[in-house]
Amino acid sequence: MSPIELGEFHLTVAPPEAGVRLDVFLSRHLPGCSRSHAAHLIDLGHVAVDGAARKAGYRLKPCERIDANLPPPAPVDLVPEPIPFTIVYEDASLIVVDKPAGLVVHPAAGHATGTLVNGLLHHCHDLEGIGGERRPGIVHRLDKDTSGLLVVAKNDTVHQSLSQQFKARQVHKIYLALVWGAPPEEDGCIDRPVGRHVVERKRMAVVAYGGREALTLWRVRERLPAATLLAVELKTGRTHQIRVHCQSMGHSIVGDLVYGRRRMMSRPAGSEAAALAILGQARRQMLHAAQLSFTHPVTHQPVTFLAPLPADLSSLLAALRSLQRADQA
Repeated sequence: MSPIELGEFHLTVAPPEAGVRLDVFLSRHLPGCSRSHAAHLIDLGHVAVDGAARKAGYRLKPCERIDANLPPPAPVDLVPEPIPFTIVYEDASLIVVDKPAGLVVHPAAGHATGTLVNGLLHHCHDLEGIGGERRPGIVHRLDKDTSGLLVVAKNDTVHQSLSQQFKARQVHKIYLALVWGAPPEEDGCIDRPVGRHVVERKRMAVVAYGGREALTLWRVRERLPAATLLAVELKTGRTHQIRVHCQSMGHSIVGDLVYGRRRMMSRPAGSEAAALAILGQARRQMLHAAQLSFTHPVTHQPVTFLAPLPADLSSLLAALRSLQRADQA
């Protein structure tokens, strides 16, 4: 599908389409127009039925004439900024980036500027608009201090397709997580609902009631002194899911100040002390979105993208491996 054609257009309701909602009718006949965007255009007064304004849920009658004027995407109240990030892949419909740790994805309270979205607005000059606004389509997010892969849509059609793939769990995401300690098994499945912490409302937690289904698969990638590198696959996408699930199995992510270790071993000695000193250098949660696979909304071909380890995680792993070799010598 091509993006929505701007300007005036006229349509006539064919008898088989009688009874269809106005917003549904528009989304069917306008390439790249979602139902929500059609409803937005109707609410703004850009659509008339036989010369009269109608609600989005109006049921059409045979031979009624639909007149509309589609405005260009409105500029958003965001400032384009030259934010540094790595572009892994880009075409006319989407962009895949490797987000550095410390970068907030979307403007919010306390982060009005300096976000990935500000950087995308500066970089992308071919945004066709999402929901009637000239902005990038954020389909999924990473926590500020989680690094790795994000896919972003440039138009409504691609945004809808990617959102549906995420909703249908057709997007394959693999993270690398450096966790404290040594899980006794080589792999496992964490199937525990996640919701707001009953006391600390800014945190998430495994909850007995009121949580949402959360499923995480993990396997050991490498065993290291005082820590283990896990490959983690998300089957659901709950807020802080990996961090909460790792904490729930007793192996929280190294450097995680919210869900991390609260208790340290007393008076560690020798190589154990050296390992803890290395791990203590982590300044953020050691979690990296390393692989992302989905079906390209335009070519309909499966695509897979990889992001190399960031420098801070790579440095910690190298130091732990060096310590391990020294112990084994």
